[in-house]
Amino acid sequence: MKIYSISVILAPPSGASTVLSRAIELSSFSFYQRSSVGEFMSFMSKTVAERTSQGQRQSVQENNYVAHVYNRGGPEQLAGVMITDQEYPVRPAFSLLTKLLDEFTSKVPQSQFAKPTEIMFPDINTYIQQYQDPSQADTIMRVQQELDETKIVLHKTIESVLQRGEKLDNLVDRSNALSAQSKMFYKTAKKQNACCIIM
Repeated sequence: MKIYSISVILAPPSGASTVLSRAIELSSFSFYQRSSVGEFMSFMSKTVAERTSQGQRQSVQENNYVAHVYNRGGPEQLAGVMITDQEYPVRPAFSLLTKLLDEFTSKVPQSQFAKPTEIMFPDINTYIQQYQDPSQADTIMRVQQELDETKIVLHKTIESVLQRGEKLDNLVDRSNALSAQSKMFYKTAKKQNACCIIM
């Protein structure tokens, strides 16, 4: 079980989202892949945050990764996104995102959200290290009551989050947020995963 990325994202109901703070743990990738993987995880985080309605939690699977998203909305218009492997359980992921957003809003003034630079929030680095083991997250944090009140939607593929007729491949090709190297990494990884399906 592995957490690769945790992000706090400003996700207004209309318009582009902005990554306010993030932490990544890419030691399982080769040194040469880390830059491309990091860019793609940031792109995926922003995309699913933009496509998740305010007040909703959902898990979106793409290849071997799952993006757990909690778009809290409200006056702050914040979303938390955590990208994990498929084995990481859902309940600790959403507990961690709730705790992360609560702590972020209590320590970072809302006036800083409008700045184009990334906000220094050291606690996010602590979270990504401390909660690599989901049982650690589960014993420290209890599922909050709003988890029962909020609908959790599990999407089998990222295509179900995209708009009708929209494909992730086309979105990646058109994106200005991804370098050519990151786009090539995505396409190569997709080809490698496609060839390894065992019937």
